[in-house]
Amino acid sequence: MSKKRYLIRKTEAASDLSVAWDSDCWTKADTLVVDNFLPDSSDHRPGVEFKMLYDEAGLYGMFNVKDKYVRCVAEGYQSNVCKDSCVEFFVTPVSGRGYFNFEFNCGGEVLTSYVRDNSRAEGCFADFEPLADSDMDKVEIFHTLPGKIDPEIAAATEWRLAFHIPYEILSEYCGEVEHSSGTEWEANFYKCGDATSHPHWASWNPIHKKDFHLPEDFGIIAFE
Repeated sequence: MSKKRYLIRKTEAASDLSVAWDSDCWTKADTLVVDNFLPDSSDHRPGVEFKMLYDEAGLYGMFNVKDKYVRCVAEGYQSNVCKDSCVEFFVTPVSGRGYFNFEFNCGGEVLTSYVRDNSRAEGCFADFEPLADSDMDKVEIFHTLPGKIDPEIAAATEWRLAFHIPYEILSEYCGEVEHSSGTEWEANFYKCGDATSHPHWASWNPIHKKDFHLPEDFGIIAFE
């Protein structure tokens, strides 16, 4: 199966994470759609779009979600955000050196690790390392919804989550990362809501089973 490709446009100015989806500083970014829903999802199919830009310091990303049955109860770094209304970015910056999972609930809480070996061992991964608090302090996150939504919002709700991830954080774990024009990384983008009243699991590049930790199913993101 061929892999999807996304071109990350370069920006000369820092992109504002708090602005609207169609704001000027994001107009040059291409849009991808997270719309490959796994068959065991409920009948809820949220509309999920994503944009990415890069500069010499790091990556800028913005999700825009047209959702329903929105839930947000996880609290604190490394909490179990996938049970909430959640968007995720998984990325392999250096081939053969593991991948990072950045998982964000709609209220801005995050779970993230560097996974060297994704085979399962005693209910976890054989070799992984949660990103240090000091590293996550350098990641900027913006979200439009409050940090706590309980009970869930059943009505149609549109929300955004944006982030900036510095390259220096990634390099601490997998070695120096290249981000010059023409460089290709592997990545995938996801939407889920495991413990919402209408659970669902969707990806950008198709995955062959209900497991987001499948680097063999990642697509390609290429730097302009």
